[in-house]
Amino acid sequence: MADPVKKNMLKEEIITYAYLILYIALSSGQIFFNKWVLSSKEINFPYPLGLTLLHMVFSSVLCFLLTKVFKILKVEEGMTLEIYMTSVIPIGAMFAMTLWLGNTAYLYISVAFAQMLKAIMPVAVFILGVAAGLEVMSCRMLLIMSVISFGVLVASYGEINISWIGVVYQMGGVVGESLRLIFMEILVKRKGLKLNPISIMYYVSPCSALCLFIPWIFLEKPKMDAHGMWNLHPVVLTLNSLCTFALNLSVFLVISHTSALTIRVAGVVKDWVVVLVSAVLFADTKLTVINLFGYGIAIAGVAAYNNHKLKREAIRNISDDSQAALTIPTATSSNLNR
Repeated sequence: MADPVKKNMLKEEIITYAYLILYIALSSGQIFFNKWVLSSKEINFPYPLGLTLLHMVFSSVLCFLLTKVFKILKVEEGMTLEIYMTSVIPIGAMFAMTLWLGNTAYLYISVAFAQMLKAIMPVAVFILGVAAGLEVMSCRMLLIMSVISFGVLVASYGEINISWIGVVYQMGGVVGESLRLIFMEILVKRKGLKLNPISIMYYVSPCSALCLFIPWIFLEKPKMDAHGMWNLHPVVLTLNSLCTFALNLSVFLVISHTSALTIRVAGVVKDWVVVLVSAVLFADTKLTVINLFGYGIAIAGVAAYNNHKLKREAIRNISDDSQAALTIPTATSSNLNR
């Protein structure tokens, strides 16, 4: 009896690791793919807003086909107009802002340096979380945030060819992503609605596409018209959009087999892969010892932050289970008295 159980456990572990490797490969590959499309002379498509808009339209159409037409995947219920207006639209707007500014940064700074700047994300999320009443300031968290900030500063100091325009775009993307995460937490905690990644894509992608379409009309469409950029590379852009959707789908697969924390840990591994591999792939990436030392400090702080969040979630789950156990006898006795 033990052998089949062990075989099933081994099979599950192999599947889980396969999904994790798929996520890391797709996430890293998508970053490199976007950088190549935006900056290569072969494709000649320096329009990050247009590329991001294409991703969101493609994702919206594919989500609709998979969930409503072919019904391969299921959208979770519980969405109301009030929740959509107060939560989904802000999430979609911030998601659009994150992707737009993050992709624009690749026109000015290297992929490796962009990843190093992204390490400041927990600091932005924590500060905004404190402002929104979702986080509580403590000496431990202050120390962790200080370590991350110091690491990012050291990594930035070690950057040889720094572009402050690119830094501003990247930090704008970090702020957008932080706000998106805060809105997501409000959606779960205060609205009580939990959605899987496919459902989030189904609801958020059309909203993000609309938020991107409006500025694209004024900022990039005139440039594309003037340079005759409507003669695009449909195969390359379709593959690029398909990779984006596959990446989001891999997040769904990893979370369904593990947890959101595993995605965070895999994300840290992915960041290191991107930093090191980009130095080989792209000529504008020149890593220094100071770069890597500072990034190592920042990642250590990110690991401490993830560990702290894990412990808090475990304590919260135990507390919720205890409260549920206490309410059951009370409800039973009240029914008996009746």
